[in-house]
Amino acid sequence: MAASHAISVVSRIAYLASDVVVNSLSPAAPSPFQTALSTLASSSQSSAAVTHLPFGADAGETLLRHRSARLLSYTALANPQVLNNLLLHLPELSSTSTVFHIAVTSDLSDALLLQSSLPFVLYSRNAQQAHDHALLASRLAFTESTAVLHIFHVGDEAEAVDEVEGDRITPFLFAEKQSPSGSEQKSNTDSAALLKTYQSAALATVALVRRALRPLTQHGASEPHTVIFTLGQATLDYELEGVSFVDVALLKPLASSTILGAISPSVTRVIVLEQIHLWSMKWTPLYLEVVSAVQHAEIDPMPTVQSGVLGIARAITEPDVVALVEKAASEPSSAHLILGPPPSTQISTLAPHIPKHEAAYTKILANLFSGRLEILNSPELVPLQGGAATTPEFALGRARGELEERAELIDAVHELLRDPDVSIEIHSLLSRWLGVKDDGLKSKQLGEELVAALEGEKLTSSAAQRILILRRLLPARSRWIIGSDAWAYDLGASGLHHAIASKLDVNVLILDTTPYSTRNSVDPHRRKQDVGLYAMNHGDVFVASTAVYSSYAQVLQAIMEADRYNGPSIVLAYLPYNTEQTPALEILKETKLAVDSGYWPLYRWNPAKERDGKEPFSLDSDFVKNELQQFLDRQNHLSQLTRSAPEVASELVGSLGENLKQARKQRAQQAYNDLLTAIDAPPLTVLYASDGGRAEKTAKRLATRGKLRGLSTTVATMDSISIDDLAKEEIVVFVTSVAGQGEFPQNGRTLAKALHAASTRGDKPLTSVRFSVFALGDSHYWPRAEDAHYYNKAGKDLDTRLAHLGAERFVSIGLGDDQDADGPETGYKVWEPLLWKALGVDAVEVTEKEPEPITNEHIKVASQYLRGTIAEGLEDHTTGGLAPSDTQLTKFHGIYQQDDRDIRDERQAQGVEPAYSFMIRVRMPGGVCSPEQWLIMDQIADEHGNGTFKVTTRQTFQYHGVIKRHLKSAIQDINRALLDTLAACGDVNRNVIVSALPTLSKLHRQAYDFAKKVSEHLLPRTSAYHEIWLDKKLVAGDALKDVEPLYGEFYLPRKFKVAVAIPPNNDVDVFANDLGFIAVVDRNGELSGFNVSVGGGMGVTHGNKKTYPRAGSVIGFCTVAQGVDVAEKVMLVQRDNGNRADRKNARLKYTIDRMGLDNFKAEVERRLGYSLQPERPVSFDKNVDDFGWQTGEDGKHHFTCFIENGRIQDEPERDFKAGLREIAKVHKGAFRLTANQHIIVADVATEDLPTIKRLLAEYKLDNVSQSGLRLSSSACVAFPTCGLAMAESERYLPILIDKVEKICEENGLRNDSIVMRMTGCPNGCARPYLAEVAFVGKAPGTYSMLLGGGYYGQRLNKIFRESVTEPEILAILKPMIKRFALERHQGEHFGDFVIRAGYIAPTTSGKEWYDRMGGEGQYREIAVAA
Repeated sequence: MAASHAISVVSRIAYLASDVVVNSLSPAAPSPFQTALSTLASSSQSSAAVTHLPFGADAGETLLRHRSARLLSYTALANPQVLNNLLLHLPELSSTSTVFHIAVTSDLSDALLLQSSLPFVLYSRNAQQAHDHALLASRLAFTESTAVLHIFHVGDEAEAVDEVEGDRITPFLFAEKQSPSGSEQKSNTDSAALLKTYQSAALATVALVRRALRPLTQHGASEPHTVIFTLGQATLDYELEGVSFVDVALLKPLASSTILGAISPSVTRVIVLEQIHLWSMKWTPLYLEVVSAVQHAEIDPMPTVQSGVLGIARAITEPDVVALVEKAASEPSSAHLILGPPPSTQISTLAPHIPKHEAAYTKILANLFSGRLEILNSPELVPLQGGAATTPEFALGRARGELEERAELIDAVHELLRDPDVSIEIHSLLSRWLGVKDDGLKSKQLGEELVAALEGEKLTSSAAQRILILRRLLPARSRWIIGSDAWAYDLGASGLHHAIASKLDVNVLILDTTPYSTRNSVDPHRRKQDVGLYAMNHGDVFVASTAVYSSYAQVLQAIMEADRYNGPSIVLAYLPYNTEQTPALEILKETKLAVDSGYWPLYRWNPAKERDGKEPFSLDSDFVKNELQQFLDRQNHLSQLTRSAPEVASELVGSLGENLKQARKQRAQQAYNDLLTAIDAPPLTVLYASDGGRAEKTAKRLATRGKLRGLSTTVATMDSISIDDLAKEEIVVFVTSVAGQGEFPQNGRTLAKALHAASTRGDKPLTSVRFSVFALGDSHYWPRAEDAHYYNKAGKDLDTRLAHLGAERFVSIGLGDDQDADGPETGYKVWEPLLWKALGVDAVEVTEKEPEPITNEHIKVASQYLRGTIAEGLEDHTTGGLAPSDTQLTKFHGIYQQDDRDIRDERQAQGVEPAYSFMIRVRMPGGVCSPEQWLIMDQIADEHGNGTFKVTTRQTFQYHGVIKRHLKSAIQDINRALLDTLAACGDVNRNVIVSALPTLSKLHRQAYDFAKKVSEHLLPRTSAYHEIWLDKKLVAGDALKDVEPLYGEFYLPRKFKVAVAIPPNNDVDVFANDLGFIAVVDRNGELSGFNVSVGGGMGVTHGNKKTYPRAGSVIGFCTVAQGVDVAEKVMLVQRDNGNRADRKNARLKYTIDRMGLDNFKAEVERRLGYSLQPERPVSFDKNVDDFGWQTGEDGKHHFTCFIENGRIQDEPERDFKAGLREIAKVHKGAFRLTANQHIIVADVATEDLPTIKRLLAEYKLDNVSQSGLRLSSSACVAFPTCGLAMAESERYLPILIDKVEKICEENGLRNDSIVMRMTGCPNGCARPYLAEVAFVGKAPGTYSMLLGGGYYGQRLNKIFRESVTEPEILAILKPMIKRFALERHQGEHFGDFVIRAGYIAPTTSGKEWYDRMGGEGQYREIAVAA
């Protein structure tokens, strides 16, 4: 529910004027107060504390805890359940500085219940009055330390409001009192004194707002015979003869003199109209005040006072008022008058709004229990049953009634079985139904057969009739009650206790929506009960804690076990979000933080297992299990050692004292030596913050050079030191790079935040510290003028804050720019000498040689052919990671060390190491996998990974989330499938990919065989892989020798990729590979050989123009027999000529451009001993997959499944992982993985088609009706696992496509293919630089936008905008796509169109990729043009 103007202005006054704001949330739709207050909290500089209470929570207790606040505001939509809870606390709250802002939609009854206990009650009928009264109420409460009730109407967006400036509100509250003349201070119980207090506050408010504020406003006839008092939204602004109208704004204190002042001597009748249709008592509030005033006054003759109800304001007309006056005059004074139609009674019976995010769980229930799911407290019951239909008590009553009726049904079945006149058929059906009565599917099928049989035989027995009457209960129902975590605050009052203690077979799903990151912002005094623990203490309740965004499989398992359990079941479901606009990606991140930190553990407690002698508790949180296992391992280590070798234990204890003495001696000696060094040498502390490693290397090099100059230097990350420790240092040098939009790198953020907080407070803790800062950045990374401040922002901010904190800058900040001739070294060479000069060591002669930095080349040559210390690292259980040098070597084994970046900050705050896990990539040439291998791959994902696996752009499988303890067993399981991971990564030839054309069966087989030969020939020959992972057990063949005939001990300078393409489909993007073989077919359809392409590559570094993508160049033709030899020689030329000094320029593309293509070709031919033949004519027409069914040349059938971004997982309504597993169990052909991350169920025989089609349909894998844009899209993994990611990719691209799809559909382009790709960093794993439209991550939410790639991968695209966010992307694409739809030529693709239409220039070669970037002509980016 959006905030109206009235709610917005009241929320603003409450927020700016109060110390604390307490808001009660609405029962269904999002609270408008919550929306308004959240907006204020994010944009305002006020520090008011805001507490949101769940619907039904006792707000009085929270308000009393904050009674010491100078001003306390409470906001709520009028609701009897919320306001009734306040009544008990109002006597205590009446003497506190509290304003109750109660918004009403139409009826004032609920809000007016509070008026009797509070000294001041204001009423506002429009948004402007609500604004002014909110100020008046705040002033009253603040100056008089008393409670004020302010009732106002929600209103609508059409109301205009003149608001007071925010900076004038606080002075207004503190301004001196303005007392009316002649006022006297009396007891607060004196209504006259209260009225004068009101008048004083009103005068101050009038001075502020410059508008009149009166208790009553009178208009109409000057000598009336009838006066109509109104308390409601209607303003009766009519000129009726003899009728005067009085609008009430002050309901309490309403002095008799004020009322009588509105009743002139000519008045004979007073009508009091109040908008209170639901008032339950005889006399209404305003009527009592008016009657009392009239009766106590000596008026002769005394006017008649009548009561009435005011209806809907907008429906009241002048004739209605005339008719009311006439009716009042003609009927007795006790008659009940009504003006206007009453509000619709249907408003309160509308079904409550269900937040869309809840569908994540309700869809699972609907899918699992299709046809037998019953939500006992479904909102759909509200229109018929009333609001109570959603409460657990109501649902429990329904469940009890149904279960009793089903017991009656079972009794009737037993009774009918005993009837001798029943036929054999019905007797059999009754018996069979009893046997399966608790089985959802079978009980339904047999129930239908039983009903048909009973109706057919027309039995008249009472048992048969009862069965027919209760037929709806023949199918076994899955009964669920769904509630929120608000039930957990008071288990008794919420009714949840009754469900737990009921012993009924009913399931309760409780959704907890509190985000982990805001868990501490809730009221700490309102303790949420641990429902799971409470339920487990009952002993007979099934309990599960689940999180669908963490483990979908665990949710399924928990829900199915809950359904099978005979008794109460409680399923706690985590679904963290603030509003319905919270994106699913944010929910995923919050869930991961909660689960991995242990805040929300995943578990199942099944008492039925205990009765069977099994362990009832199952802990499903992998992270918690691993932490627990490590703890137990540490605790048990010494006791295990004692048991296995008692003499060792004895030695340990016996020598403990001596060892301790010796250790203390050594430590004392070391401390003494350090002291001498410190005395002799000035201290220098070097602190760095680095993500990519460059700042770290710079800092360590600086520290080394400092030592060589005689300084006592220490070097560490910024986050390794606190402000208190920093204050103890004398000289500190900071070296920092920049991450994202001017943010600090990961290992410097904690200190940076602490420095910022101290600076904001005005602290000066660093007065004894001297400092200097060197910052590394890229001035072209943010090319737009408005983004220029992001350049080296982290270092500049650090330099400024240190000075604010009292530190002395002894050398001005140094700035290293990637755009300088030597990169950051240009600025560094200027800054470093100034540093040594300031420290007085510039004249020190350095004779010792500076140690050479360790590079990947050193690591490789020292690794003993890729062994390193990997085996030892696997046995080190004190850490979840491996040594940095070993993480470089494991890449050659197909393994990358990663950590979960979603929770990296949280774990750092907890003081624990990152949540390390490993990515494993399988080597599978050509992407062909047997069903048996598929089943093992699927099993590995569940047993060792995160439950999912990914099809990569290299046509293979990739696992994420494998912890170190599972690495070895996972690779052994892969080996069991006759596959391996050797050379899937690293500086070697990687997985060889092949076009997956299903129709060209013969050609595919020949190309696949060729790819396998190339892969095997270029495979490293080291035995380290089998020694470390397989315990020297070989996959096949003779023992491997520790010699590398092709690679040598240095291996290649960088990775090497090979692709085999089969025209006309370039689905492998052959020109993106270092080496490409393009199949050439002779007249007989036989594979005659290949055109050879060299020098393709995608990797780029943002802002570094020495790096660029390159499309491969064709250098000739070779036969199939020559192909393997050509591959070897091309690779060897790269091995011997690649740039090993700079890994950013080490790929084959740079080698070719440095040597020249002709020279490179000549060197390859020299090594071959023959010349390559001229290239043969071939043509491509696309690089996307053909989805759906196709039949090959051999008569076999093939189905290409759309797997978005290659992620194979189970999720609601898309159980693709389970579906492919079921297909693998029956499939007799093969699976082919495509380089576009999709899957082909290949080689299906005609007789097997029905089975495969049924399974495809059952698991919705046959759905290829997606838009052409989505079918042509691709994304890399990026966050949360990839350490190089700068922005989202796999998790975000589908969301972006949802929005771009709508643009395409609006322009009739739903089925047109536009190749769109996204990566989280510029390394190009998803081959973005060949796409028609591409987005390359630069920072969270920010991407480079590229246009103009060739549709079949023949042409590179070019940067169109260097930095765009989603709104800018959509703003750019909307007119561009519309123009494409209107102006494209026949058969013209989007990438060609944007070039022809003048949006972007074509890229003719990799080295020219930067030329004319930023758009053409009128579409040119201004910053680039400048």
